[in-house]
Amino acid sequence: MYPTLLLLHSVVRWLVLLSLFYSIIRAYRGFMNNSLFSKKDNLVRHWTATIAHVQLMIGIVLYSQSPIIKYYWNNFTEGSKDLSTFFFGVIHMVLMLVAIAMITIGSAVAKRKQTDKDKFKTILFWFSLAVSIIFIAIPWPFSPLANRPFFR
Repeated sequence: MYPTLLLLHSVVRWLVLLSLFYSIIRAYRGFMNNSLFSKKDNLVRHWTATIAHVQLMIGIVLYSQSPIIKYYWNNFTEGSKDLSTFFFGVIHMVLMLVAIAMITIGSAVAKRKQTDKDKFKTILFWFSLAVSIIFIAIPWPFSPLANRPFFR
């Protein structure tokens, strides 16, 4: 089960990033051009948040099954000294939870805004903040914290 979850988590990561970038681009264009917040914009907002929440669920199950996490919590002192183990045990999880919270807040607040410009502005702000945190929290191949390949 663990290898399948790891592969799925790796693939869905790209869907999260693509949907966030697409949402941010649409929000930027809509905000700058004073466009109407269309049904498509609302669907993009909704699906971006949904994809992020699916990734969160996969991540939570993966976290509970991970041998790295089990090692970290069973050997807390040694695990905290190893940056890669600490990254997956704490940093990755906390930053991703914060990013998902930002996506959720941004989506919910934008949905309730009265003007189209405010909807675009809200999505642009919250989703951009979230994607910035996500970029820090992903174990990129070039990351000094912990590195993994682009694709599993």
